[in-house]
Amino acid sequence: MIHDVAIVGCGPVGATAAHLLGKTGLSVLVLEREPDPHPLPRAVHIDHEMMRIFQGIGLIDRLLPLMRETDGHLHIGADGGVIRYLGSAGQARPFGWANDYFFYQPELEAVLRGGLSSYAAIDLRLGAELVGLNQGDEHVTLHLADGGRAHARYVIACDGARSMVRKALDIRLDDLRFEEPWLVVDAELDGPVQFPAFTGLPPAANLQKLSVMLCDPRRPATIVPGRGNHRRWEFMLLPGEDDREMMQSGKVAELLAPWVAGIPHRLVRAATYRFHGLVALEWQRGRVFLAGDAAHQTPPFFGQGMCHGLRDVANLAWKLELVLSGRADAALLATYQPERDPHVRAVIGAAVAAGRYICELDPAKAAARDAEMRQRAATPGATAADLIPPYRAGVVGSGGGPRFIQPRVTDVDGKARLLDDVTGGGFVLLLGPQAGDAPLPMPFADLGVKVCRIGRDIVDEGGMLTAWFDRNGLDPDASILLRPDAYIFGVAADDGALTALADQLAATLHLR
Repeated sequence: MIHDVAIVGCGPVGATAAHLLGKTGLSVLVLEREPDPHPLPRAVHIDHEMMRIFQGIGLIDRLLPLMRETDGHLHIGADGGVIRYLGSAGQARPFGWANDYFFYQPELEAVLRGGLSSYAAIDLRLGAELVGLNQGDEHVTLHLADGGRAHARYVIACDGARSMVRKALDIRLDDLRFEEPWLVVDAELDGPVQFPAFTGLPPAANLQKLSVMLCDPRRPATIVPGRGNHRRWEFMLLPGEDDREMMQSGKVAELLAPWVAGIPHRLVRAATYRFHGLVALEWQRGRVFLAGDAAHQTPPFFGQGMCHGLRDVANLAWKLELVLSGRADAALLATYQPERDPHVRAVIGAAVAAGRYICELDPAKAAARDAEMRQRAATPGATAADLIPPYRAGVVGSGGGPRFIQPRVTDVDGKARLLDDVTGGGFVLLLGPQAGDAPLPMPFADLGVKVCRIGRDIVDEGGMLTAWFDRNGLDPDASILLRPDAYIFGVAADDGALTALADQLAATLHLR
C-alpha cells in the first residue's frame, strides 16, 4: 500500500499533523519510535492560535480542561522592579481564546494521540523506528528497524531536534548564534509560589498567573505557572558551572528554596539544556518536509517553540490535500518554506533579542538595560500577540498575509458561536454587510469556498468584525478571503476586485 502521507514522529506536532490530514480523508501513516508518550513535561506553553487549531480538529473540549489560562508575561530587572509587562488580563480576545495557556505535555500528547483512533484512514504504528528512506519519482520508501518497509507519496518529518530524517537528507542548520545553558526544574506544589515584593507591579498583575522572567545578572531565571499544581523554573547556568553538578538534588533544592519556602512540593525532574536559535536551510527535499523542531529550534523566552511546529503543519496540511486530491499542482508545496521560514526567523529573532538582554550578567550593563526598558515601557507598544508577523510571500494576494480574528458571532439559528465553528474552516469568503451578490468567480467554486455574509449568515454582536473593517480602512461592501489556516489570502474592495483576487488565488495555488 502507498499512503498519501507518512508522518515520522507522533509528538504534539506529528499528532496534530495527522489530525489535520485525517480530517480531509487522506490515508496517513504515523510512525512513532516510542510506544508511549514521553512521561516528563517538556513544552509547557501554547498561545491562542494553537487553541484555534485544536478547535478546528475537534479536540478543544477535551484539551481545554487540561490547560491553565494565564495573564501574560512579566520581566523583572536587576533591582527587583518591573521593566516589561506583556499582560492580557481583562483585554479583548480578538482570536477567540486567551493569549497564553500552560499545560502538562504528557496529558496533551495522550489526548492528541488517542484521538487518532477516530480516523479510519490513519495507520498509527507505535514502536516503529525509521532507520532510512529513499525517494522515487512517485513516492518515498521508508525503511524500518524491524526490516519492514512502508511507502508514502509525501513524508512530514516531525521527529524532533535530533531528526533522523534531517540527518539522512544531510540538511544543514543555520546557526543564529545563540546558545546558553539553563537548568530546567519541574515541581508540583501544594501552595502558591513565594515571590518577593517586586516594585512597579501593575494593579492587575497576579504573579501566580504570569510567566515571570527575572533579568537578574546574579542568575537570570524564569518561573512559569503550569496546569494544576505543576510549576516550572528555568535557571541560567553561570560561567564555570557544571551541568551534572547543577542537576544534583542538593543544588536544585538550594535554587528552589526561596520560591517554595514552607510549601510542600515534589520534584518532577531537573535537567540541563542548551537554548538554541537554529533554522534548517532546507525545509523540503523532494517529497519530504521538515516540521517542528526538525526544522527549527528557538530559545523559549516567548514560549513559541511548539507553536512554530503546529503552525508548520497547519500551513502544510491543506496544501498537501489540494495536491493529493489533484486540484493543485505539486508546485504549490514549494510555498511552504517561503512562508514559514521568514515567519519562524522573525519570532526566533525576537526571542534571541530577548534572550540577550535577559542573560546579561554584567551589573552595569543590566542597570543600563533596565533604564532603557522602562523608558520604552512608558510608551504603549507591542503585546505578546503582536509577535507573530504576517505572511509576505507564497499563497498571498492583495491585502493578504495577517492572521484573521475569530470573534464570537451569532449564527442563523441565533446561537452564539466562534467564527470558525460557523464557517467550518477551509477557504472562506467573508462578505461585508453591503457587498454585492455577484456569482462567485470560477476558482472559488472549484475550491468549494464557503461564503459567509456579515448581517445575513452571522451577526456581529460584539462589533469586532465591524471594527476590523474600520481599522483596516475597508468599506462595508468589501470582502475578505481566508485560507484554511485562518490567515488572510486577500481583500477585495468590490466585485471587480474580487474577480482579480480569484485570479491571484488560482495562480498562487497552481490550480489545475
